[in-house]
Amino acid sequence: MAGAKEIRNQIKSIGSTRKITKAMEMVAASKMRRAQERMQAARPYAEKMRQVVSHMSEANLEYRHPYLSPREEIKSVGFIVVSSDRGLCGGLNVNVFRKAVNAMSEWHDKGVDVKLVTIGKKASAYFSRFNVQIAGEASGLGDAPHLEVLVGAIKVIMDAYIEGEVDRLFIVSNNFVNTMTQAPDVEQLIPITPTTEESEHQHWDYIYEPESREIIDLLMDRYVESLIYQRVAENSACEQAARMVAMKAATDNAGKLIDDLQLVYNKARQASITQELSEIVGGAAAV
Repeated sequence: MAGAKEIRNQIKSIGSTRKITKAMEMVAASKMRRAQERMQAARPYAEKMRQVVSHMSEANLEYRHPYLSPREEIKSVGFIVVSSDRGLCGGLNVNVFRKAVNAMSEWHDKGVDVKLVTIGKKASAYFSRFNVQIAGEASGLGDAPHLEVLVGAIKVIMDAYIEGEVDRLFIVSNNFVNTMTQAPDVEQLIPITPTTEESEHQHWDYIYEPESREIIDLLMDRYVESLIYQRVAENSACEQAARMVAMKAATDNAGKLIDDLQLVYNKARQASITQELSEIVGGAAAV
C-alpha cells in the first residue's frame, strides 16, 4: 500500500485536475448557448435556400446551371469533412471521421477517385495520414466561425466540380440533435436534387430580372456557401455540447477517484497509528 504522503499528493493532483475540468465544463456551457443561437439563426436561411434551389432543379429554366445537371458517369467525388479545431470533446470528431471514411471507402471500392476538403484542424491532421487527395483546408474557425475563413477551401472544390474534376460533392458533419446527442451525417450538396415532398405535386417556374444566368450563378454559389456555413455553425454547437458533457464526466470521475483515494488514505493513516501504538505498548512492556 502506498504511503500516506504519496496518497495525499495524488489527491491534491487529482483535485487540481478536477478544478480545471469543472472550469472547462462551465466555459463550454456558456459557449454552447451562443453557438446554439448562431446555429438557430443560420437554419431558416439555409432551409429556404435549400427549398428554392430544390424547386429550381425541377423548373424549366432557360439556363441550366451545372449544379442542377446530374452526370451519368461518376469518375470522381468530393467530400467536405467538418471537424473541430480542438479536442477534449469526447468522440465527436472520431464519429464523423468514421462516417466519412466509410462513405469514401464505398466510392473507392467502385473505382471512383476521392478528393477531400477538410474544415477544422482535427480533420486535417487525421486525413493527412491517409492516401487521399486533400484539395483544400480551412482551420482556425474560432468559437464564432465566419464564412470568409471558409470561402477559399469551398471555392477550390466548387471550381473542381464546374471543371469536371469532381462529379458529386458531399459534406460530412455532425447534426445537433440535443445537448446529449450529436449525430454524424452525410449529405449530397451537388448535384442538387429535389428534397421537398410538395415538388412531386407542383410545377415550379420563375421570372428573372435582368438575366437568368447571372442570377442563377450567384444563387448557386450562395446556396452551397449557406449550407456549408450552416453545417459548420451546427458542428460548433455540437462541439461545445460534447465538450461540456465530456468535462462533466471527467469532473465526476475525478470526484469518485478522490473519494476512493481518501478511503485508502484513511486506512493507511489508521494502520500507521495502530503500528505506532503497538510500538509504544511494546516498548512500555519491555521496560
